[in-house]
Amino acid sequence: MRKSTRTLRLQSLAAATLFAFSALGFAGDDGARIHLDALAEGIAYDRFIVKFRDGTPEHAEAGARERVLAAAARGQGLQLGHLRRLAIGADLVEVSSKLPPQAAEALMRALARNPNVEYVEPDAVMRPLLTPNDTRYPDQWHYFEATGGVNLPAAWDRSTGSGVVVAVLDTGSTAHSDLDGNTVAGYDFISSSTTARDGNGRDSNPRDEGDWVSANECGYTHPAQNSSWHGTHVAGTIGAVTNNAKGVAGVAFGAKIQHVRVLGRCGGSLSDIADAIVWASGGSVSGVPANATPAEVINMSLGGSGSCGSTYQAAIDSAVNRGSVVVVAAGNDNVNVSNARPANCNNVIAVAATDRNGARASFSNYGSLIDVSAPGVGIWSTLNSGTTTPGSESYAAYNGTSMATPHVAGIVALMQSVAPKTPAQVEQILKDTARPLPGACSGGCGAGIVDALAAVNAAIGGGGNNQLQNGVPVTGLAASTGNSLNYTMQVPAGATNLQFAISGGTGDADLYVKYGSAPTDSSYDCRPYKSGNNESCSFATPAAGTWHVRVKAYSSFSGVSLTGSFTPPSSAPCTGCTKYSGSLSGSGSSQIQPDGTHYQSTVSGVHEGWLKGPAGSDFDLELYRWNGSSWSRVARAASSSSDEYLSYSGTAGYYYWRIVSYSGSGSYDFWLKRP
Repeated sequence: MRKSTRTLRLQSLAAATLFAFSALGFAGDDGARIHLDALAEGIAYDRFIVKFRDGTPEHAEAGARERVLAAAARGQGLQLGHLRRLAIGADLVEVSSKLPPQAAEALMRALARNPNVEYVEPDAVMRPLLTPNDTRYPDQWHYFEATGGVNLPAAWDRSTGSGVVVAVLDTGSTAHSDLDGNTVAGYDFISSSTTARDGNGRDSNPRDEGDWVSANECGYTHPAQNSSWHGTHVAGTIGAVTNNAKGVAGVAFGAKIQHVRVLGRCGGSLSDIADAIVWASGGSVSGVPANATPAEVINMSLGGSGSCGSTYQAAIDSAVNRGSVVVVAAGNDNVNVSNARPANCNNVIAVAATDRNGARASFSNYGSLIDVSAPGVGIWSTLNSGTTTPGSESYAAYNGTSMATPHVAGIVALMQSVAPKTPAQVEQILKDTARPLPGACSGGCGAGIVDALAAVNAAIGGGGNNQLQNGVPVTGLAASTGNSLNYTMQVPAGATNLQFAISGGTGDADLYVKYGSAPTDSSYDCRPYKSGNNESCSFATPAAGTWHVRVKAYSSFSGVSLTGSFTPPSSAPCTGCTKYSGSLSGSGSSQIQPDGTHYQSTVSGVHEGWLKGPAGSDFDLELYRWNGSSWSRVARAASSSSDEYLSYSGTAGYYYWRIVSYSGSGSYDFWLKRP
């Protein structure tokens, strides 16, 4: 089966500027090098991000760089100066006066005429993604209610997030007794003292000074707004102190919050946010002390409109390559998320918002790039009572995809605390264990509402445990230079045409395959050893048993897919197994086996299933496990035929198998072998 899975987009940011000025994207005479859809009507621009190609004089020498800037500015009657180099290797430059979108486009085109310019985009402003609402909702229904909640309380019996750091890239923090005990040192990345309101540029104090504004103060038409204390609210959902007889509970109250301030008066700049992403994940940023506690999870409840852009993508990729899961709000404009950044970037988990009835929230963005959904209406959390500068601590209910996103970030912290996974594996587990929305969702809400207990159980008990299934690609793989990802695949007796293949992405991944034990640098049955990421190993008549696969980073890679596949045996495939039969009526139809019900396994072990369906059809095989409150899919075999084999190593519990028609109809045989 050829279902598409978006490249893991883990770990945090969210969307773009407002009122897209141009739908051209990276377009024009200079192709993909000019990011025009980041320009917004009614906004003036005086800062731009310019990336010179690695190895060019302009990238290496300040003098060569200044000559390019001066030449571009002269043609527009302007002056252009260099401010600083970003952590991703691009340069932030500033023009002598603010430019309307048309003039900004002209300057960007002038810069891009130099062939050594890799790309140029405006230093756009991102804003918090919330819809404030002071209507009171009783308690934190979003944690425990069966219809709209995330099934959280039972998950706390398995994990509280202990040992995990979650970075909150937001407005910073205010003093709060229900939150302060769960924080580690963060940083203020706002480089503009006007935006920061703290009288200086970047510093080690991420205190939220308030983001209140007067009407139309930010260069576009908007009403006056009080300070949101957005970062305090988001952080409380992730990690508020719990079991202290006061206030609210946090999703991962055993984790630590790292406040990384990127939003202030009128929002925050793309250049500051990009540096913050790199730093939060443990990367180096010039002039900023090293992060002593790099974050395993990055929450980004912020964004604007436009395509992702090279600056965002480079920063996100660097974080994911370090192992950070990036979780991003989808945005609150009730539009397709494809035009909302950074939720439309690769390697992030994009989160839509649902209401108490389990339906898509009226404001939430939607679309095929949504990964999962979470509650985002009437979300109670920590806050501050000040209308401008900080006042006393308080609590309030907010609405927004900003509020949905920290639910997911917190659940990721629960998972990583007990069974650390790669960002790609985390995303897949969240999708596999999500439940369908009980309410309506027009436009696309991803895999469904996240289920905390199911996700934690899957992380502990088998889901995401690196078992390859026949014909099912594992996507979004990433690793830094010298590191490896390891997988296994069970191959039945009589199978033929076994193949393992990697493809796509960037960097240079090497494939190693060995039967019976894990391959090493010097011990393997197949190692193509090619440049890039397109490699495969084939075995016409493979031995039955466990095959081991290793994907090693010759140089750092991301966005790579791995698939293992084989042709199942044509005769009775197993001894000691039970045969069941059935028929499917057409595309979308399905049946439960054995005999329409489930079975109990009293011991841990391997569950094996063989499916043989009619020629010319495409039937798939799925295995489900009861997690204590609902059924969740734990494994799937989905080749392009109706002959499937699936092997799953699981703990004791209740299981059932599902045979589903992707296309075609007819009778099938199914063999089951239990532990």
